[in-house]
Order: sequence, then C-alpha cells, then structure tokens
Amino acid sequence: MLKKFLIYVFLFIGMTYNLYAKKISVNYEARFGILGKVGAIYNTIDIKNGRYTIDTTLKLYGIAKMLLGNQKEHYISKGRVIDGLFLPDFYSMSTIKKHKRMLKEYHFKHKTHKLVRIKKKWRDGKLISDEKKIVKFYAKDDLLTLYFNMDEHIKVHKNQYKFILNVAGLERQKGKVTINVATPKDIKNYKDDLGSSTSWYAKAHIVQKSFKNKSGDILLSVSKDGYIQKAVIKDLVMYGDAVLNRIESRR
Repeated sequence: MLKKFLIYVFLFIGMTYNLYAKKISVNYEARFGILGKVGAIYNTIDIKNGRYTIDTTLKLYGIAKMLLGNQKEHYISKGRVIDGLFLPDFYSMSTIKKHKRMLKEYHFKHKTHKLVRIKKKWRDGKLISDEKKIVKFYAKDDLLTLYFNMDEHIKVHKNQYKFILNVAGLERQKGKVTINVATPKDIKNYKDDLGSSTSWYAKAHIVQKSFKNKSGDILLSVSKDGYIQKAVIKDLVMYGDAVLNRIESRR
C-alpha cells in the first residue's frame, strides 16, 4: 500500500512549466497518516531544441524503506514539445527490489495511433521474462507528461470542469484518467484539505484497492508560481490520509 500511495500521488500531480528553461527541478516530500514521512520524489526536466526529457526518482524513508525492502523506482519520459505540450515518444518505469528487477518501456507510434509495451523481469541478474505487446488503447500522455501537461490540458478544456485523458502505464483502468477542475461552489471543500494559497484546484479519479471503495480521488492545489504545492489522497484504508508537500523548487 505504501508503494501504491507514493506512485499514485506523484504520478497524478499537475504543474506548469517554462518551455524556455533549459532545466527545471521540483521536489516533494510524502507523508502517510500515522506513519509520518515515508519518502521523497525528485523531478528534473531538461528542454532543448524542441525536445524534452523528464527524469523522476522515488526515494523511501524509515519504515517505508524497511517494509518495501529498500525498493528503488525510476521513471523517464522523452519526446517532443509541441504547441506547449510534452508529447512522449518513449516512457520507461524501472523497479529494483532486493534480487529482483522489473522494466516497462512504452513506445508511442503517433502516426499509426498505436502504443507498444515491452516488459522485462530479472531475478539474480538473469532475464526470466521478456514480453512485447500492442496496448489496447492509444495515448498521447504517459504517467509523467500527464502531470507536467496538466495546466495546458486545463486550458484546452477551459469550458469543461470534467474531462478524460488516455495515459500510458494505466492498463488496469484502460488508460483513462478522469480530471475534475474545481467549480466555484466546490472551492471551499478543497481549501479545507489543501489550503487557500493557490491559483486553482483539481482532482484526479483513480482505481486502486488501497481505497476503501476500490477507487478514489487525488486532490491537487497549484501555487501561484504554477507548481503543485500540495496533494492529498483521501479514503485510504488503515493509515489515514496521504499528503505530498512541495519542499524545493528551482530553475
């Protein structure tokens, strides 16, 4: 459950970015109910000549590190910057835990509207599984570009308080992520969990067994400088609310 909390929180955060910047670094600290501080998320974006690379590392602390066997998570997205959006050509997810390693790669075929997934597993340094398949849905976002593109997505859907995006890496929910932008009458409810110093609020609906009802929402607040300030997952079983706070942001 700790792993799922950390992954889902940071993978559904939305923030804006400066397309003219060469390098951006934005970091967060994760806290999980009675367990306190459980990890940190380090994000770096490099933009050059119309292309980008997003590099994200998840680091565990304390009891989370112990319970998950010092598990290491690493995510990379590479592609092009088109009309203010990151359009991925390649996305990878890597997990290392003790003597096991897992790698998923997604290759985007935008001309043919296809998404190809390669999944490999190792045990004790030996390759034990190597699969390649065409995913049943096409996507223009991966789990990293989803949140770094969020501000632009909201602008594109400016007359909609609810819209759906297809995202590579979410096969269990058929790639679909529902985004709800806070309406004026909803803002008070968001402020209770996220505070008032923000430019807009939103939530992303996800499906995961860690929720009491097997699905739930990640609440998001974006600060006035365009970066996510805080995220909260409600309705988690056993440990209480999950909270992600911004701890550092530099350009």
